[in-house]
Amino acid sequence: MDTMSAVLLKGYGGFEQLEYRSDVPIPVPCDNEVLIRVHAAGVNNTDINTRAGWYSRSVTQGTDACGSIVAVGRDVDAARIGERVLVEPVFRVAGSARVAYFGSERDGAFAQYACAPAAHVHALSSSLSDAELACFPCAYSAAENMLTG
Repeated sequence: MDTMSAVLLKGYGGFEQLEYRSDVPIPVPCDNEVLIRVHAAGVNNTDINTRAGWYSRSVTQGTDACGSIVAVGRDVDAARIGERVLVEPVFRVAGSARVAYFGSERDGAFAQYACAPAAHVHALSSSLSDAELACFPCAYSAAENMLTG
């Protein structure tokens, strides 16, 4: 299987700009990346702001993701394959102050598969469902910061 299903952003605007496709190529992990089979994706303000024009419209949205690692790029231990994971959505670029956001500057979780830097993909063991866990990385942490910050 070389293709996957994904929801792509056709342009800025409302839900009418989202298009379900089943012919999207499955990404291949680069060096120091993993390929995640997305089990659940959350929806949050980053996704809405991307549709409103704040971020790139040329990426697959979906900042919050829970899934499992199905492949690894070079320099990633193959023992990670099979891990149940959450994606930390703010990717720090090594040796730089730059960051890239999963689902706004990098393809995200509104697809069956997504690649992410291995250092930002965290193994977990939890009795919570994939859907419950998928709300934690961005949506939950933003709400927690508003209440405690």
